[in-house]
Amino acid sequence: MVKGLYILDKNSFKLIYGGEVQEEIGKLVDIYAPPQTPQSIKEAPALVADAEVIFSGWGAPYMDEEFLSFCPNLKAVFYGAGSIKGVVSDAFWDRGIVITSAYAANAIPVAEYTISQILFCLKRGWEFALSIKREGRYPETKEVPGAYGTTVGIISLGMIGRRVCRLLKNFDLNIIAYDPYVSPEEAEELGVKMYPLDEIFKLADVVSLHTPWLKETEGMITGKHFESMKPNASFINTARGAIVREKEMIEVLRRRTDLQVVLDVTYPEPPEAGSPLYTLPNVVLTPHIAGSMGKECNRMGKYMVDELKRYLNGESLKWQITREKAAIMA
Repeated sequence: MVKGLYILDKNSFKLIYGGEVQEEIGKLVDIYAPPQTPQSIKEAPALVADAEVIFSGWGAPYMDEEFLSFCPNLKAVFYGAGSIKGVVSDAFWDRGIVITSAYAANAIPVAEYTISQILFCLKRGWEFALSIKREGRYPETKEVPGAYGTTVGIISLGMIGRRVCRLLKNFDLNIIAYDPYVSPEEAEELGVKMYPLDEIFKLADVVSLHTPWLKETEGMITGKHFESMKPNASFINTARGAIVREKEMIEVLRRRTDLQVVLDVTYPEPPEAGSPLYTLPNVVLTPHIAGSMGKECNRMGKYMVDELKRYLNGESLKWQITREKAAIMA
């Protein structure tokens, strides 16, 4: 039987690998020691010497040359979370170790959160709710875009963006998108019309950002984009804060009080003390909750069980991350 270890934050272990997931792994892998953390491995590195597979997630060790020197038998890592950028190193890739991630499982709640906010924003829900709370009375009725025949713009059609588009097919909305790497055939399959980035902001009643944070995408969304938005339009960011030039956005939001912004991510995160993002009446902040939380985390563990079975059967892994793929993922 393959020998393995869990190495991750204690709370993450309970969330990701609790219950039936842990039982299933225990039937397939000889988990020869209790769950470990990066700190416990530093204190007792010999513990990881026999591990052929590692199950991890949030709070994973950084697998650099030093860590890997303790793992002569390591063949595969099952990362029950999203991005692996803080986990792997050049030494890891050079060793030819296989790594797979539950990023696809984590995309599900992000897409669900996004759909909820798109529909709520089309009703101007946050504007009404916050106004009532602030003023202690119901506001005058005003015109809202509504969720019939209005336009939703999706920026980037990766795993999450595509899922959002598929979910939006259930509603009477026009879906437009920007992604320079998507073919006409793919766009047709998703039921979206492709437009340049600037046009997305001009045409959409709600714009939802799903771009990965790369050097090339930092500051991609500028103040001019917000300035060009339609009256009473909304912007949602569940991607990464650094993709938006937030100072420019704030300047526009001060002038354009008709715009509505929902930010689940910021840069820095959380915003600095005293940031206008905390007080602007047309900004809603949520504390990076779009991704897996609570029982949703167990779905990521289940994805890793499925990957483990493929691995043990000698099959191709469905969610394997290569060095090349890691370079373009958030």
